Amino acid sequence: MNTIFKNQRLFPLILLVAFVLGACTPVAAPTAQLAAPQSTAAVKDTVISVGSKDFTEEFIVAEIYAHLLEHAGFKVERKLNLGGTPIAQAALVNGDIDLYPEYTSTGLLTVLKQKPIQDAGRIFDAVKKGYEEQFKLTWLEPSPFNNTQALAMTQASSDQYAIKTYSDLAEKAPKLVLGGPAEFLEREDGIKGLQQAYGGFEFKEIKQLGTGSLRYQALLDGQIDVVVAFGTDGAIKGNNLVLLKDDKVFYPIYNIAPVVRMDTLEKYPGIATALNKVAPLLTDDVMSGLNWQVDGPDKKEPADVAKAFLEQNGLLQ
Repeated sequence: MNTIFKNQRLFPLILLVAFVLGACTPVAAPTAQLAAPQSTAAVKDTVISVGSKDFTEEFIVAEIYAHLLEHAGFKVERKLNLGGTPIAQAALVNGDIDLYPEYTSTGLLTVLKQKPIQDAGRIFDAVKKGYEEQFKLTWLEPSPFNNTQALAMTQASSDQYAIKTYSDLAEKAPKLVLGGPAEFLEREDGIKGLQQAYGGFEFKEIKQLGTGSLRYQALLDGQIDVVVAFGTDGAIKGNNLVLLKDDKVFYPIYNIAPVVRMDTLEKYPGIATALNKVAPLLTDDVMSGLNWQVDGPDKKEPADVAKAFLEQNGLLQ
């Protein structure tokens, strides 16, 4: 106070002038800048770069993240279709992107080179800890859908043979024809691993059908009884197929979540607020349906599918 008012005798006069001016001047409404929370002011000119890997599901989820961030006030630069996991991970570590959607067991097995874990919560804890310690990256809330390798049947065949689980299928496989890629016969996480984990799995015939849409058409045409799939393939929802339950959790769990640079998140914690709200909505059934809108006969754009989904769930209001 001594620094501001060097002459103490002026202080009463200044108070009087301030009182008179205050009484005569109407109070102005606060400007938008002053009224806005600090976080809004901080993000309005901030560009967040969102990346993705190189397939439909990644495009859709990355667009969901991008739309949510734009709605929260950020400017978003989309760097989609980067390539596989090593390319996306390198872009994130190098600061070329700020975040991208990644799968928990991909992070555990491919990036951290750790052994498989059967519990979803423990997988998430392990990747969050490992990424923070090794890369200065962190994981936000994961979604419940599980894009792992899977086995599916038509509803009619599932009912006919009373097959709902892998244990059911292991027992009744000698009556059935399996269709899938050639590598399924050789990989340890293919038929060999299933036979070791469950016993049985001795099919009447195994047809090599590749990984494209032909294998689903073969299932629908009755050429095969069981198809090698992934848990959120659009064709599962689009054709009302039955995903069999991996009741011994042979396959790793692949939940998806935003992986974010820690320095970016420290500056803009609103990123987590914006993205975490969508996590519980992305279930197996929902994600399969979104994928089908892009990969099925409608051939919609991932950005349009993502935006419509958010609007339907009230997240862009």
